[in-house]
Amino acid sequence: MATVIKVNSNGSLRVEGDFSIVDAEGTPFDLQGRTTVSLCRCNLSKNRPFCDGSHKGCFEHEVKAFSLPPLPKKEG
Repeated sequence: MATVIKVNSNGSLRVEGDFSIVDAEGTPFDLQGRTTVSLCRCNLSKNRPFCDGSHKGCFEHEVKAFSLPPLPKKEG
């Protein structure tokens, strides 16, 4: 299954599919076989980088998809 990241309004980043999550040194988190996790966006979770629901009622951000600007052209 392809990896899908869903940006939830007023909430987390939900990651689904075949993925791994690593720390700054490249060491993988032990996800215990999970194929779905939610990552914290509000910085309130006590289980960061994973969401624990602490954002409820404290974090508001409505999400609507948009196009990024074009990549800069490479010279050469």
